[in-house]
Amino acid sequence: MDAVDRAIINALQEGFPVCERPYAAAAEQLGITEDDLLQRLAALREQKTITRFGPLFHAERLGGALSLVAMRIPAEDFDRVAALVNAHAEVAHNYERAHAFNMWFVLATETEEELQATLRAIEAETGYPVYNMPKLEEYYLNLRFAV
Repeated sequence: MDAVDRAIINALQEGFPVCERPYAAAAEQLGITEDDLLQRLAALREQKTITRFGPLFHAERLGGALSLVAMRIPAEDFDRVAALVNAHAEVAHNYERAHAFNMWFVLATETEEELQATLRAIEAETGYPVYNMPKLEEYYLNLRFAV
């Protein structure tokens, strides 16, 4: 990463313009061209320096459902179960943890009924119980990673 890449990452963590040409506006604030910004974002994603660039929606405020889910999976069956879980379009951010509950993922659906149906489907497909942990309260931390 060079100084421009660092400036892009630092600036875009603080917000993104909401206008007709947001990339052009963001690029102008950074002192680069819109094309340069788009190319650099693509390269940062390709290099896995950033894993995604996009909006963060509050599913519940839009009428949807969102939950953190945990599972206890034996090590010898982890890859099989991960593939089954990840096959669901509703699943995001599936990670292995060094804990008794070693599989954690986020489940987001358009309705609470769809969330419950997906939880039941994952349980049936994998043969393991799922532990649904819906958000009870939200805390805003304003977390930023300066680079």
